Amino acid sequence: MKHLICKLKSKAVMTAARTRRVLSGSRGDGYIDTAIKILIAVVLGALLLAGLYALFGETVLPTLVQRIKEMFNYAG
Repeated sequence: MKHLICKLKSKAVMTAARTRRVLSGSRGDGYIDTAIKILIAVVLGALLLAGLYALFGETVLPTLVQRIKEMFNYAG
Protein backbone atom coordinates (compact mmCIF):
# COMPACT_ATOMS: atom_id res chain seq x y z
CA MET A 1 0.00 0.00 0.00
CA LYS A 2 2.83 2.39 0.86
CA HIS A 3 4.46 1.56 -2.48
CA LEU A 4 1.21 2.40 -4.34
CA ILE A 5 0.89 5.78 -2.57
CA CYS A 6 4.51 6.58 -3.35
CA LYS A 7 3.94 5.65 -7.00
CA LEU A 8 0.81 7.84 -7.24
CA LYS A 9 2.62 10.74 -5.57
CA SER A 10 5.49 10.40 -8.03
CA LYS A 11 3.07 10.38 -10.98
CA ALA A 12 1.29 13.46 -9.65
CA VAL A 13 4.58 15.33 -9.29
CA MET A 14 5.65 14.33 -12.82
CA THR A 15 2.28 15.39 -14.26
CA ALA A 16 2.45 18.73 -12.46
CA ALA A 17 5.99 19.30 -13.74
CA ARG A 18 4.97 18.41 -17.30
CA THR A 19 1.93 20.72 -17.11
CA ARG A 20 4.04 23.56 -15.73
CA ARG A 21 6.60 23.08 -18.52
CA VAL A 22 3.91 23.11 -21.23
CA LEU A 23 2.16 26.18 -19.84
CA SER A 24 5.37 28.16 -19.39
CA GLY A 25 6.73 27.30 -22.83
CA SER A 26 6.65 29.86 -25.61
CA ARG A 27 6.77 27.69 -28.70
CA GLY A 28 3.94 29.39 -30.63
CA ASP A 29 4.73 33.02 -29.87
CA GLY A 30 6.45 33.74 -33.18
CA TYR A 31 3.50 32.86 -35.41
CA ILE A 32 1.47 35.97 -34.69
CA ASP A 33 4.48 38.25 -35.11
CA THR A 34 5.35 36.63 -38.43
CA ALA A 35 1.76 36.88 -39.67
CA ILE A 36 1.63 40.59 -38.81
CA LYS A 37 4.94 41.23 -40.59
CA ILE A 38 3.71 39.43 -43.71
CA LEU A 39 0.43 41.36 -43.64
CA ILE A 40 2.26 44.68 -43.33
CA ALA A 41 4.57 43.75 -46.21
CA VAL A 42 1.62 42.83 -48.44
CA VAL A 43 -0.23 46.06 -47.67
CA LEU A 44 2.87 48.21 -48.27
CA GLY A 45 3.56 46.36 -51.53
CA ALA A 46 0.01 46.93 -52.71
CA LEU A 47 0.24 50.64 -51.87
CA LEU A 48 3.54 50.93 -53.73
CA LEU A 49 2.13 49.19 -56.80
CA ALA A 50 -0.98 51.38 -56.73
CA GLY A 51 1.19 54.49 -56.52
CA LEU A 52 3.38 53.39 -59.40
CA TYR A 53 0.32 52.51 -61.48
CA ALA A 54 -1.17 55.95 -60.82
CA LEU A 55 2.12 57.65 -61.65
CA PHE A 56 2.63 55.76 -64.88
CA GLY A 57 -1.03 55.98 -65.86
CA GLU A 58 -1.39 59.74 -65.50
CA THR A 59 2.10 61.17 -65.96
CA VAL A 60 4.50 58.93 -67.81
CA LEU A 61 2.34 56.94 -70.22
CA PRO A 62 0.54 59.86 -71.94
CA THR A 63 3.86 61.61 -72.51
CA LEU A 64 5.42 58.40 -73.78
CA VAL A 65 2.50 57.72 -76.14
CA GLN A 66 2.69 61.28 -77.47
CA ARG A 67 6.43 61.01 -78.13
CA ILE A 68 6.07 57.67 -79.88
CA LYS A 69 3.30 59.07 -82.11
CA GLU A 70 5.47 62.09 -82.94
CA MET A 71 8.44 59.86 -83.67
CA PHE A 72 6.52 57.70 -86.16
CA ASN A 73 4.47 60.53 -87.70
CA TYR A 74 5.77 60.43 -91.27
CA ALA A 75 3.04 62.67 -92.67
CA GLY A 76 3.99 65.79 -90.91
